[in-house]
Amino acid sequence: MKIVIASKNEGKITEIKKILDLNSLEFLTYNDFIEWPEVEETGSSFNENATLKAQKLAEYFKIPALADDSGLEVDVLGKEPGVYSSRYAGELATDEKNIIKLLDNLKEYPLEKRTARFRCCAVLFTTTGEIFKTEGVCEGHITFESQGSNGFGYDPVFVPDGFDKTVAELPIKVKNKISHRGQAFRKMKDVLSKLKI
Repeated sequence: MKIVIASKNEGKITEIKKILDLNSLEFLTYNDFIEWPEVEETGSSFNENATLKAQKLAEYFKIPALADDSGLEVDVLGKEPGVYSSRYAGELATDEKNIIKLLDNLKEYPLEKRTARFRCCAVLFTTTGEIFKTEGVCEGHITFESQGSNGFGYDPVFVPDGFDKTVAELPIKVKNKISHRGQAFRKMKDVLSKLKI
C-alpha cells in the first residue's frame, strides 16, 4: 500500500515513518515528486488543517494521503500559539524565533502558571474519500530557557508531566512513546493495519 505523507518537515516525516513501521506500507514524500502542491492551512483547528492537507494531496496524487497538524497550547496564553505554532513569530518564523517569542510572552509567569500541552491530529484521506482521524495529547509545562538539542519545534522548552527533562533532552524512543504525535500515529497504525486501500 502506497501512502503519501503530507509534510515537508523532515523531523516529522522521520518520526511518522518510525511509528508507522508496517511492512505493508510504502511511504512517499515530497522528495518522490517533481511537483508538490502547497496547501494553505486556513482551518481554525488542528483537525481542520490536517484534513485540508490530506485531502489536497490524496486528490492531487490519486494516492491515500496521511497528514497531521499539531502544535502547542499554553493555558495562560489562551491556548496560544495553537494552530499558529509553526508561524508564531510571523511568516518567516524559525523554531528559535518561535521559542524566543513564547518565552518572552511567559516571562512574568511562575512555573505553576506555565502549564501547556502538545496536541496532534492525524488524518488519513483515501482515494475513495474515506476519512480516518486520530488524536494524541501530551501534557506538561514550559521551561524558562531552552534545554537539549534533540527534536524540533518547541521540544527544548517543553517538559512532559512525570519528567524533569525537556522533550529535546529525552531519547527518541522515549519521546515517541509519550509524545502527542506518537500517540496519534500509534492509533493511526491500528487503523492502517486493518485497512485494505
